[in-house]
Amino acid sequence: MISGLTLDMVAPATTSNKNIEVRKASMQDIPNLLDLINGYAARGIMLPRTEFELSENMRDFMVAYDGNRLAGCGALHFYSPQIGEIRSLAVAESHKTAGIGRLIVESLVYEAKMYGLDAAFAFTYVPGFFAKVGFNEVERGELPLKAWKDCLRCAKFHNCDEIAVLRILRPQRWEQRQQTLPPVLGVDGGMVVLLPTVRHTSN
Repeated sequence: MISGLTLDMVAPATTSNKNIEVRKASMQDIPNLLDLINGYAARGIMLPRTEFELSENMRDFMVAYDGNRLAGCGALHFYSPQIGEIRSLAVAESHKTAGIGRLIVESLVYEAKMYGLDAAFAFTYVPGFFAKVGFNEVERGELPLKAWKDCLRCAKFHNCDEIAVLRILRPQRWEQRQQTLPPVLGVDGGMVVLLPTVRHTSN
């Protein structure tokens, strides 16, 4: 899922973000979220969202505020009792060098752990950033087929250049799950195909 997170938005925590409040989103945040997300969508960087879509998925979202200004957002979307996706990451242009992306991702990973997920994944253009917060690059075939749902709406669906990354939160449970995974379906050139699955073990 295309996100608005780019290299210049993933600086480490600095004195400039010590006053940032990261919290769960509320319905009152919808107008600000629409402005932020759809601003990037207009540039082809993110998928557009409607008020209805945000309302339906508001429980997924985390927001970062600098006073009354929305500095960034991100969401944790569940796909099964074992795995969720970190998505809809966006940082306001005014805060793109303050490490907001890191703060949001770390908050979402913490939430994933609190819900007892075995792993969290993301699609990204900046795998180096995710590597710094414990994610590893993986084959798309390791991810749930449902994760491709939003891809069908994306202009880059047939020529996706995002990279799949995964962070294992419960290594023993994840390894047990990997041993029983069925073949995975995916899409290649508009055709449904069987994807190669590379099994990764934790270090």
